[in-house]
Amino acid sequence: MAEPHGPEDDRKPQSDEARSAFAPPAGVEPPVPLEDDHPSSEFAVPDWLTTGNADEPEGSAFRPPSAFDARMAHPAYTPAPGSPTVRLSKDAPWQDRMRTMLRMPVSERPPAEAAQRHEEGAGPAVPRVLDLTLRIGELLLAGGEGAEDVEAAMYAICRAYGLDRCEPTVTFTLLSVTYQPSLVDHPVTASRIVRRRGTDYTRLTAVYQLVTDISTEGVDVTLEEAYRRLALIRRNRHPYPGWALTLAAGGLAGAASVLLGGGVAVFLIAAAGAMLGDRLAWLAAGRGLPEFYQFAVAAVPPAALGVTVSLLHAGLRPSAVITGGLFALIPGRALVAAVQDGLTGFYITASARLLEVVYFFVAIVVGVLTTLYVGVQLGAKLSPEGTVVPVERPVVSIIAAMALSMTFAILLQQQRSTVLLAMLNGAVAWVVFGAVAVTAEGSAVLATSLAAGLVGLFGQLMARYERTTSLLYVTAAIGPLLPGSAMYYGVLNIAQNNIDAGFASLARAAALALAIAIGVNLGGELARMFLRAPGSAASRRAAKRTRGF
Repeated sequence: MAEPHGPEDDRKPQSDEARSAFAPPAGVEPPVPLEDDHPSSEFAVPDWLTTGNADEPEGSAFRPPSAFDARMAHPAYTPAPGSPTVRLSKDAPWQDRMRTMLRMPVSERPPAEAAQRHEEGAGPAVPRVLDLTLRIGELLLAGGEGAEDVEAAMYAICRAYGLDRCEPTVTFTLLSVTYQPSLVDHPVTASRIVRRRGTDYTRLTAVYQLVTDISTEGVDVTLEEAYRRLALIRRNRHPYPGWALTLAAGGLAGAASVLLGGGVAVFLIAAAGAMLGDRLAWLAAGRGLPEFYQFAVAAVPPAALGVTVSLLHAGLRPSAVITGGLFALIPGRALVAAVQDGLTGFYITASARLLEVVYFFVAIVVGVLTTLYVGVQLGAKLSPEGTVVPVERPVVSIIAAMALSMTFAILLQQQRSTVLLAMLNGAVAWVVFGAVAVTAEGSAVLATSLAAGLVGLFGQLMARYERTTSLLYVTAAIGPLLPGSAMYYGVLNIAQNNIDAGFASLARAAALALAIAIGVNLGGELARMFLRAPGSAASRRAAKRTRGF
């Protein structure tokens, strides 16, 4: 008769064959245990270790232990709803998708889906992909593109060729990209220095088209084909010759002088001064002088012609002549890029670009101030108040604003197909500025920021539609808004020993310039915020940055 047994005995095997594998075989005497040895298993729980309440019933392994106290637990990092999964729509432009990826933590980025195929069994050629990425980033940064857009393009190329764990870094003169094959492999880092900068938006458009083709599924662009197209872009000639650029500089200065109340004679004189300054700047560049001296030399002829007009007492507006020449020199493109980098978190690049803009402003001030000081000593009657007297000519002003934007677009080497849209955008900007600042007698800074915001919004919409850079439709359109009058007013007051009024006017010019840049950036951000592509609604949450902590 079997002996009764309890639940503890049911858990033990009842057969004699269920012995430990370490039991001695038959015929071998077991060793005699010492006094300190224990016959039990070495995995047995010691007597001194408390394992909890013995009467506690067995439950789920995920049940918190009885000694758990939620008040003493470490605060959780994961929110109650959980971490949101970011789904990026393939219908969205690659700029928006890559910008969203860069603004989110590395651990939350979705895995890369390579748009370009490789040979079966062969992975991407890492050194060549990194080199191609750096070369494309160099062209974009040298062309005046913002640091965030350059990083987005570099990241798009890496992901398109299957390099998932890549981190591009952009500063003012240095580009680098780091790729880590896995968590246990050493990272591979490559870098490139940007030594030469040039303005050619036609080349910039071609680079954007190349990045778009590489990032688009169904468009096969091998590394060899990408290198071939990149070499063609580098060797491509500028769409406009040198003499056309000189005429465009003159047309820009003449149109700006008409905006300030000048007539046909003032237009011709301002254009002549700007063209002469442009040729002197080319001559200084050919001799290897830095850009500071090029700007200073280019500012002298317009100021000299304005002083001459004042000395001849011809009844013209010398302030319009001088201010028109300043419009052709103000670095609006570099200023917008600098403020954009600062607003997007690239503070090192923004600081360097702002410092570059400050040097250009100082160079212009030095050239104009030297000429005006000589003119004042010769008896030139230059009245600062004449620069701020508005002239009510709406139709003429709108036509002049369109001409200014057109010539500015030519100076930027834009494609002819984009010049018309830049002209229309500049006309809209000037109409909004005139409606707020002149008709409604509002603040000039507010009017400038509103007009620049519309310029940035329209430029971003066109860039999203054409899958290209927004600089084509923005940079030339802000030309009529540049603070040439405030700069001339400040320089003239300094030349006449009105130091306080002069620096106050220069500070106003800086405020207007910052209003332009912030308005352009805000318009672009509004376009990306409210006009998302289908399926990309979750991307804005991933685009949030830390608020100082």
